[in-house]
Amino acid sequence: MARLAILYEHPAWFGPLLEALGRAGIAYEEWRAEELAFRLDETDWPDLVFNRMSASAAWRGHGRAQFAVRELLAVLEARRVAVVNGAAAYELEISKVRQMELFRRAGARVPRTAVANSPAQLARAARGMTFPVMVKPNCGGAGAGVRRFDSPAQLEAGAEEAEFGCDHVALVQEYIPSRDGAVYRIEILDGQMLYCLKVQRDGAGYNLCPADACAAASGAVFTRCEPLPEAETIALNAARQGRIDLCGIEYIVDHRTGEPVFYDLNVLSNFVANARAVVGFDPHERLADYLGRRLHALGRVRQSA
Repeated sequence: MARLAILYEHPAWFGPLLEALGRAGIAYEEWRAEELAFRLDETDWPDLVFNRMSASAAWRGHGRAQFAVRELLAVLEARRVAVVNGAAAYELEISKVRQMELFRRAGARVPRTAVANSPAQLARAARGMTFPVMVKPNCGGAGAGVRRFDSPAQLEAGAEEAEFGCDHVALVQEYIPSRDGAVYRIEILDGQMLYCLKVQRDGAGYNLCPADACAAASGAVFTRCEPLPEAETIALNAARQGRIDLCGIEYIVDHRTGEPVFYDLNVLSNFVANARAVVGFDPHERLADYLGRRLHALGRVRQSA
């Protein structure tokens, strides 16, 4: 029987997935990313590792996991262990700069963006931009550390309070105005769109996490919808080029042009809470089925070796 390990850090996000694996009769090992130890001469690895490491771990006091996971994934792939959302995908999870570059390669429009690594450089980075601007940590998630500045003077005055995150890098991006304040999130699994959500936030923050454990805190309202056709094409192209097995990709429709503008990629893709009511099916069951098929194929390879 092929072995599955799930690498994760958040204590509450993955209950629905673990329950779906249990219903499917799929055994798994749990690897807690904030308490890792591994040997470079290890020979007994699982057949498949499912990487569920979050870019927002440092905001929960688990910053020690952030870059240890990067090293573990590199070792796993060097040992030819199959990984769902492997090293290439994880590099995108922990870098919004790389996400913007991926979107550009995939044919997307992205917000005008600059990068800085100190508060003193934020005003310089924003020079020539149209305000408001957003300042956000390069490595972050669940809206942590995101701030809006409405003028150059406000940015200069608030620069010292800006969050730079665990890698000490921040993005400055032009704010994209949308007609109704909505953003759109396309969920992708194994090269196909699972569903698209229209997300309306409550105006109190930037936490748009759709998971069960986040639903109350985020204050966002999630509604199933159809994406713009060009947005679906770009999202699928980005997932393919980024070598991402599972992800959520977010865009805004710029009310000035009607174009989709892509601004965020969530390689750790949390499915929406109450999914059967919102999207009409349980995506965790489809994810469990995908993992089961991957394990079955790996088991057949092991038997023939």
